[in-house]
Amino acid sequence: MTRVAPYLVMMLACALLAAFAAGGASAEDAKMRLLSPAFGDHETIPDRYTCEGADISPPLAWGGVPAEAKSLALAVTDPDAPDPRAPRMIWVHWVAHNIPASAEDLPEGASGKVMPPGAVEGVNSWKRTGYGGPCPPIGAHRYIFTLYALDATLPPAPMTKDQLKAAMNGHVLDKAELIGMYEKQH
Repeated sequence: MTRVAPYLVMMLACALLAAFAAGGASAEDAKMRLLSPAFGDHETIPDRYTCEGADISPPLAWGGVPAEAKSLALAVTDPDAPDPRAPRMIWVHWVAHNIPASAEDLPEGASGKVMPPGAVEGVNSWKRTGYGGPCPPIGAHRYIFTLYALDATLPPAPMTKDQLKAAMNGHVLDKAELIGMYEKQH
C-alpha cells in the first residue's frame, strides 16, 4: 500500500464520521466513534506500527465529539500483558491529553512530531514519553485505543496513565474505543 492510499482512507473515514455527526443522526449515531484507516476494530495492527516495523503511531480519526468538550485525551493499553493466558498487568503504550476538542484526527507518526498544538504526550510503561508500539512477548494481545472527550483542559505536564485517569475523574463527557490485535511474527 502506498502512502497515498492511507491518506485517502483517512479522508473517507473523516467524511463518514462527519456524516454521522451531521443533522438527522439518531442519538446512538451521535456517540463518539474512533477508527483507524490502518486497521479495523478487532483486526490486526500492521507491523509498521509495532516493534517489528517502524514503531510509529497509527493514524486515528474520530467524530461525534460532544459540543461542550474542551479537550480530548487518548490512552492506548494492552490488558493482556505479559501473556494473554495469564495477564498480570495493563501495559501502557501511549497517553496524551489536551488534544484540542476541534481536532478530528492524528496522522500516522503523530507521536513526538505532529501532535496538535497544546497536546501533551505522557509517559508510557517503558518510562518514555510518547508512543511505543505493540511488542508482545507471547501470544496475540489486544491493544485498546480509548479517546475521551473532557469538559476541561488538564494541567500541561506529561502524565502517566494513572495520573491521567485521576486528572480526568469527573470530567469525562464521552469516550470511544478501537481495539487492535497483534502477535509477533518473528
